[in-house]
Amino acid sequence: MKRKLHEDDNATAANTNNASKKPSDFSALGLDSRLLQAVAQQNFSAPTLVQSRAIPLALEGKDILARSKTGSGKTAAYILPILQSILQKKPTRGAHKATNALILVPTHELAKQVSDAVATFSAFCSKDVRVVNLNPLNASKKKIPESVQRSLLAETPGIIVATPARASLYLQSSAFSVEEVSHLVIDEADLILSYGHDDDLQVIAEAVPQGVQTILMSATLSTEIDTLKGLFCRDPAVLDFQETVDDAGGISQYTVRCAEDEKFLLAYVIFKLKLIKGKCIIFVADTDRCYRLKLFFEQFGIKSCVLNSELPVNSRLHIVEEFNKNVYDIIIASDEHEVLDVQEELHSKKFRTDDSGPTTSHSDDDATDDEGRSSKTLIDSALDNDAASDNAMPVDPPKKQRKKSRKSKEYGISRGIDFQNVACVLNFDLPTSSKSYTHRIGRTARAGKTGMALSFIVPTEHYHKHKPTTITSAQRDEEVLDKIMRLQQKKGKEVKDYHFDMKQVESFRYRMNDALRAVTRIAIREARTRELRQELLKSEKLKRHFEENPEDLRHLRHDGQVRAARIQPHLRHVPEYLMPSNGKKGIAGEDIGFVGLRKTTDNRIRKARMQKRMKGKGNKAAVRKSDPLKTFNAKGRR
Repeated sequence: MKRKLHEDDNATAANTNNASKKPSDFSALGLDSRLLQAVAQQNFSAPTLVQSRAIPLALEGKDILARSKTGSGKTAAYILPILQSILQKKPTRGAHKATNALILVPTHELAKQVSDAVATFSAFCSKDVRVVNLNPLNASKKKIPESVQRSLLAETPGIIVATPARASLYLQSSAFSVEEVSHLVIDEADLILSYGHDDDLQVIAEAVPQGVQTILMSATLSTEIDTLKGLFCRDPAVLDFQETVDDAGGISQYTVRCAEDEKFLLAYVIFKLKLIKGKCIIFVADTDRCYRLKLFFEQFGIKSCVLNSELPVNSRLHIVEEFNKNVYDIIIASDEHEVLDVQEELHSKKFRTDDSGPTTSHSDDDATDDEGRSSKTLIDSALDNDAASDNAMPVDPPKKQRKKSRKSKEYGISRGIDFQNVACVLNFDLPTSSKSYTHRIGRTARAGKTGMALSFIVPTEHYHKHKPTTITSAQRDEEVLDKIMRLQQKKGKEVKDYHFDMKQVESFRYRMNDALRAVTRIAIREARTRELRQELLKSEKLKRHFEENPEDLRHLRHDGQVRAARIQPHLRHVPEYLMPSNGKKGIAGEDIGFVGLRKTTDNRIRKARMQKRMKGKGNKAAVRKSDPLKTFNAKGRR
């Protein structure tokens, strides 16, 4: 970390509390008419707080360090000034091509989201602005060969979006030049260094010219931000919207204290009886928990899809896109890159369940996408050390031990990704830190909407009482909950206890036990292998088909049954005698969450048409025009 431009690089705090100067619309920001047209097409009526403060400073050429909550419009706050600068320089440069901006993001998913946003805002000036996403997939989810990406970079795009590992790799191979770069953006800056990109950032810092405008965007201010500020910034203007950062203003936060097996019981009751309406993200501790919960839901006919770092990157991107299009209602996600407090980090390492080793800076293998690995390698990686601990499986000799799971280090789910219209975040397994909790619940109540966060807490006296469902991190649930409640109290928020009527829920327990008995370790292992094999077939064998028939991609689903566990048909329906006398309110007392995005009742006109159609079919089948015995001709036709 050598690059510091001036010895007197002191941060300048900008005034963020003077709301009277906030522009009423985007036209007051002095943007190009083509950009205003694109903004209007997205139905943006007025700039958000971070946009109204950051865009004028960026247009003046100042370095910016902005801290604002997730979903506050940070992406548009740096994209619009960059596009404005490129459009202003275009008449003077003529046909001269140059890369004007380099945007660094921590994950592949966020890189695609940012490049799509650039394309959206440059829709009416696409001839003057070209953007290239250095991540290895194109719009149809097909892996882009390295030679193709090099040819795209040879055309000198105006904006490049990449993770630090990809940018460093292509910089060192001289695939593109940053000599004329005038804008450097680091989005989710606090995560960049925590993902192990120190060496990559050093390579980039030595390559970019002095005097480049740097914009650091983050949801938190941490020591990593200070490191990046000293490396890239010169006298930055600090925009700290502390009163709005992760305020969870529209989020109703609840906790439920329950035993380890009761997590599965409550999850079954909540989703089978539809106590929560709308889309939900369920966070679990690790990949095994993803498949245990998915197989458990399959017993009851509850559809869900899994999102974790073992899946190919194109499958992860497609799952997020389809979830935003309301194709899926439930995502079970493993949060494998949690944000740790500095005080908690050493203590949390004792209880960390993730089996991946310490993150290191990129090598050629790290920079290569998951798609570059063979099917056999990926499937073998799914058989991690859980298989070794399975008593039913023989232990391999030391020389034949399988490699530990290779998980994508550029995967993140609780930060950056724009999940749309999420009604509820369910912390099935509580995170290991209060910061990670804050980022998780930030997936709901975005853009002024409301939402709910429900967390399952395992009391100390119930820990390790049900061994098949025990996880090590649950030992600290009450300790982490105390820190969460103190953090929320500082923000003026309340985390309430939600009391389910367990007497009413108890009648469902035997069905829960039947389902859990079917979800064995061997079934989970087979499910991971089978799911990975299916996703590899979808991502590799069908590439050419989807390239020729892009519309068929809409029919590619990720919530199908894995069928690794024994399916018991009688569990799919809920008998009336199990339901409380006063219905769902007897369990929950009140509706949890807000009104769902989909109508739960049938369309009245469509229902009437179907009844009429079926009635007509019944009449035709019941009335016979003639007796077949009287009209039978033994001689046959002549």
